[in-house]
Amino acid sequence: MDRKVLMNLPKRDEILHVIETLASRYLRGKIRAVKLSMIALLSGGHILLEDIPGLGKTTLALALSGALGLSFGRIQCTSDLMPSDITGLSIYKREEAAFKFFKGPVFNNIVLVDEINRAMPRTQSALLEAMEERKVTVEGITHPLPDPFLVIATQNPMEQVGTYPLPESQMDRFIIRTGIGYPPENIEKTIIRGGSIRDEIMQMPVLLVQNDIVVARQCIRQDIYISDKIVEYMYRLIRETRNNPLILSGISTRGGINMADAAKARAYLEGRDYVIPEDVQSVAVAVGAHRLVLNQENEGLNKEELLDSLLKNIEVPLA
Repeated sequence: MDRKVLMNLPKRDEILHVIETLASRYLRGKIRAVKLSMIALLSGGHILLEDIPGLGKTTLALALSGALGLSFGRIQCTSDLMPSDITGLSIYKREEAAFKFFKGPVFNNIVLVDEINRAMPRTQSALLEAMEERKVTVEGITHPLPDPFLVIATQNPMEQVGTYPLPESQMDRFIIRTGIGYPPENIEKTIIRGGSIRDEIMQMPVLLVQNDIVVARQCIRQDIYISDKIVEYMYRLIRETRNNPLILSGISTRGGINMADAAKARAYLEGRDYVIPEDVQSVAVAVGAHRLVLNQENEGLNKEELLDSLLKNIEVPLA
């Protein structure tokens, strides 16, 4: 197979159309966040959006579910949120003389977990099984979650009062962490002039059927090739995070798997059936930086900049 030729990968053109439509009409100036969200969905992972309020985190989740025709659920995290508010609970129905399970908002294709760091650790942990196993267990009974299933969690990094930092085990469940960022000046002025587009998003047409995501994900999992050289390239970065004196705990094995999955999804979007170093470079910081645990005296360092500097010092493999 000539690996220099762009491949006609199943459903790629349709997915690119979704990305372009969202980035040009509903999330103008935020193409990177849209692409990374799609990579998370195609990789079977979840995404953590860390940014200040008002930059479009909720809009991104709503637009993605609308364009893909996927069910949408929202969990607004507060200090009194209970695990059953997420997973659901069983209620005794007297007329039926039996308990009936009422599903919580986690039983949707796309679940927006807003201000996740405002929920208590016990409630945050209720998401762990759902995110990792694609199922929840309530009162000893296991309930499968829909497919596809994507958690989009948000948190405000500047707010500390009344928040509970996510533990490393929870952070490791997110394949990607990124921000939204401000749009370019000319685009932001247009957005301010036009006002909120929330109503327009709620009426947007479905651009992709649900099964198309499943087909694309199967292609990425089975047909996108990743060579030993690329695996070695990623492993050298992972090893550097574990041996760096500034870092207490580096990227985990799960993080390495996630990096490979995200790189394969990026290759798919680029029209290739194989991964190149640029795919790894494009996703490495978004996949790996939030997994780093810095030494106490170095906690003020920017993890993204640190990981990016490590990546730049690693020799890029030749084709």
